[in-house]
Amino acid sequence: MQRRQWWATLALTAIATATTAASASAAQGNYPNAPITMIVPFAAGSGTDAVARAVGQKLGERLQQPVIVDNRAGANAQIAAGLVAKAKPDGYTLFMTTNTSHSANPWLVKSLKYDPIKDFTPIARVGELPFALAVHPSVPADSVQALIDYAKANPGKLSYATPNSTSLVASETLRFLSKTDIVGVPYKSSPQALTDLMGNQVQVYVVDLGSGWSMLKTDRVRTLAVTAAKGSKILPHVPPIGKTLPGFDITSWNGIFAPAGTPPEVVNKINGALQAVLADEAVQKQLEQIGFEVWPTKTPQEFAQYVSEQLAYWGRLVKQADIPAQ
Repeated sequence: MQRRQWWATLALTAIATATTAASASAAQGNYPNAPITMIVPFAAGSGTDAVARAVGQKLGERLQQPVIVDNRAGANAQIAAGLVAKAKPDGYTLFMTTNTSHSANPWLVKSLKYDPIKDFTPIARVGELPFALAVHPSVPADSVQALIDYAKANPGKLSYATPNSTSLVASETLRFLSKTDIVGVPYKSSPQALTDLMGNQVQVYVVDLGSGWSMLKTDRVRTLAVTAAKGSKILPHVPPIGKTLPGFDITSWNGIFAPAGTPPEVVNKINGALQAVLADEAVQKQLEQIGFEVWPTKTPQEFAQYVSEQLAYWGRLVKQADIPAQ
């Protein structure tokens, strides 16, 4: 009797398992059939937030479900990253993030509570937010070399703002490669750093075009160079820092992830819709207005490789500039 009960229980378990698997498969086949949340690790009004809202709206139209942007700012993207890492891997939680969470934090944060590789499923790189080296007009420099010469002639006189990981690593790399004595000043936000640059509280700032685009087009600051070695199509006449300091190449990228374990068919569906969105010239022009350059990867595998390469590259940058983990 006990043996028959054991077989009956086993059969019921097998049926339940098969039913659950079939339901999950059917749900994935119908994906998406509910709103999607896109978590952003920075505050509303930031460059990443603006990109997420523009891309999210069009992505929702393609997937025929609303994409809701959820800003979870704080701790230099750690709060949002931890939240996504623990989310259900069903395609209904996405993460629009940057090199801050996946390239810089692993080297700048001593006790990081998430793994940038193991805890996420890469979907696609969206593009990059160019950074530019800007100075206050009182600084007698109209080129990177002139800035270096002035800084060497006036050690400790200049200061630079560091409100985010890209600004920090780029500024420290500039200081290291040029062998200059420029004082770093930490900030909590890009807008405040830009305000202090215009007010001459700091004289140098590696600023993202998302927050600084409008000011960079005025005479309130002077733009000397961009941080990416390939230059910027948005600032085509501004030279790369790498022309003066060979090897200098720092890019702030944006990309979309899902929690680890998200089904491949769901990932591929999101990636396919995203490719169509990013190929739209209207979307590209809209993002260009906020200083963002569309530069997508084609497949999730290509993005995964890029993320791994950037993690190693930023590790070398941080170690080279001797930036201590906090």
